[in-house]
Amino acid sequence: MSIIEKNGLKISSTLFEFINNEVIPGTNIKSDDFWNKFEKAVHELAPINKILIEKRKDIQKKIDAWHKINKNKVFDKKDYTDFLKSISYIVKEKEDFKIETANIDQEISSIAGPQLVVPVDNARYALNAANARWGSLYDALYGTDVIDGKIGKNFDNERANKVIKYVRKFLDEVVPLTNISWNEVSKIKINNGNIIFLTGDKENNLKNKSQFIGYNGEKNNPSSILIKNNNLHIDIFIDSNNVIGKTDKASISDIVIESAVSTIIDNEDSVAAVDAEDKVKCYRNWLGLMKGSLTANVEKKGKKFIRKLNKDRNYISKNGERMTLHGRSLLLNRNVGHLMTNPAIILKDKSEIPEGIMDAFVATLCALHDFKNKTNSRSSSVYIVKPKMHGPEEVSFTNTLFEKVEETLGIKKYSIKVGIMDEERRTTINLKECIRQVKNRIVFINTGFLDRTGDEMHTSLEAGPMIFKGDMKKSTWLKSYEDWNVDIGLKCGFSGKAQIGKGMWAMPDLMANMMEQKIDHPKSGANCAWVPSPTAATLHSMHYHKVNVFEEQAKIKFKTRAKLEELLEIPKADRPNWALEDINRELENNAQGILGYVVRWINQGIGCSKVPDINNVGLMEDRATLRISSQHIANWLHHGICKKEQVIDVMKKMAKTVDEQNKNDPHYQKMSDNFDKSIAFSAACDLVLKGRIQPSGYTEPLLHKKRLEKKSSN
Repeated sequence: MSIIEKNGLKISSTLFEFINNEVIPGTNIKSDDFWNKFEKAVHELAPINKILIEKRKDIQKKIDAWHKINKNKVFDKKDYTDFLKSISYIVKEKEDFKIETANIDQEISSIAGPQLVVPVDNARYALNAANARWGSLYDALYGTDVIDGKIGKNFDNERANKVIKYVRKFLDEVVPLTNISWNEVSKIKINNGNIIFLTGDKENNLKNKSQFIGYNGEKNNPSSILIKNNNLHIDIFIDSNNVIGKTDKASISDIVIESAVSTIIDNEDSVAAVDAEDKVKCYRNWLGLMKGSLTANVEKKGKKFIRKLNKDRNYISKNGERMTLHGRSLLLNRNVGHLMTNPAIILKDKSEIPEGIMDAFVATLCALHDFKNKTNSRSSSVYIVKPKMHGPEEVSFTNTLFEKVEETLGIKKYSIKVGIMDEERRTTINLKECIRQVKNRIVFINTGFLDRTGDEMHTSLEAGPMIFKGDMKKSTWLKSYEDWNVDIGLKCGFSGKAQIGKGMWAMPDLMANMMEQKIDHPKSGANCAWVPSPTAATLHSMHYHKVNVFEEQAKIKFKTRAKLEELLEIPKADRPNWALEDINRELENNAQGILGYVVRWINQGIGCSKVPDINNVGLMEDRATLRISSQHIANWLHHGICKKEQVIDVMKKMAKTVDEQNKNDPHYQKMSDNFDKSIAFSAACDLVLKGRIQPSGYTEPLLHKKRLEKKSSN
């Protein structure tokens, strides 16, 4: 790798040239000025970053020691809580306050809806997500199991009719008409700023006339009508010549609804970026999104085309004026956390740069292009989601980091907004004080069940063997955690200013189940929740039409706050006298998920995969799911629920299963041909066998090491 030496930094030429030749031009920033200021900032920030990581280790050692000392005693919640306070794991909660974040885009402040998360290193996925602001409800329903029956290769009229019936019922519920059902409408027209729905000669209106806001085409023969409900839009297309429209009584050819209101472009859990080459690939795609120039070559059904960012959508308002709606999802950038370093830049002390510091500078530098063209943010803000922070001190450091970035780049203070991933136990417990540290830039808090469970298990590893992974969803701490996040967010004035988010639906093929269950997220007061695909975003959007999140938040404000003592409930098994068959089944389930994900990560550099589980159900796997599975086995190993030999046997058995599941992938490299020489298999085993000593139970250190080993062997 070629190195450029600049101001005491050793910078990969790949990264240096990318920043100098692609990012900086057009920003009014001079290259030398940037590198001079960047070097000073980095050498000021990196030592602080290191101290914070050491504090994590010190706190964990103290918690481990406490559990060992009290192992044979009856667990005393008060003693435990007092101990956590004594080591500053729990900090004192100060007076109430309200966040003061300004210049926020409406997608953050006032629109509740689905949120996509996509890996930044895949341009096609990133574009699909950005363009998923609008989605066809007809297509989403027709192509998923929400509608009963098999999906054939040829168009199925019966299935299409089921879709139309489903959608009409949805419209009757969220945009009802005065005297009739949407099924009875024979013609739609515009008159005096109102929609007229005809059934024969009889005229009907929307029950709430204010829901109609615009249209396209002629008043007597509109090509589409635009309806607004709960601050989300529904675009009803009318075309009697369309294959669907010509068979429809009202000539309705499609229902396109506002879907992924916001999207997290992910540099973290869903990507495998271990060096300068990988990081530049990620940064280049983000730059393209910020410039509005990103494209991807796509082949679909034998046709090749270039995918670009969608344009905004134009309409005629009901008053006859031109109006425009955003055509793309608002993009947030998830940086990496404080833990990992990257060899793309070497500091004066010969250490690698903290990757999160590098991410913040480069992501914001790229976003300066958007400050000019406003392809993404209309308020000249860059939205950075920060994961895996442990407590208020680390959040405060993130605020300091963002201040340094703003100073270095010469942009207005608080231009960088922050989203806090509430996925580490020390952050959850101290969430109010974490928010206080960034009260002028906070726009987002989100619960992440999988990472949070991983940290729950690792933090309390010495407390005892953990319950089965599937039972975690019923545990006391989890319900308290989900409620606590909303309670604190509302207490701090998030409603109408910032997002309160919920976690991912991890089964992209089971959309019927999602439609039954995920409505609980807006009902809980969350104004965004994660989905794994544009199709899922379109379907989940229906929930936000049925539930007015801001009304729900107003109700929740007055309920009793979740209790700290429940939040601290450790999910350990009281009497782990499980049958060997049940233990092996759990081990196999965990091992299969670990191997199915890791083999792609190490061998192909794929950071997010739809991995078939032990029952061949496709699950979205990333480092969060890997963390919980590896920590679960590590916990059981430590407490003698299983033995090392038993785990290795299970890993080998499931490796053969994973190999078989991937036999049709031409790029796949089998593990079972030679376990001793498979770097991927070695990585998967290390994550379990060495899981106890991994920092906070994170998977990144081992994955990065093994991926670099694999890349060097190619």
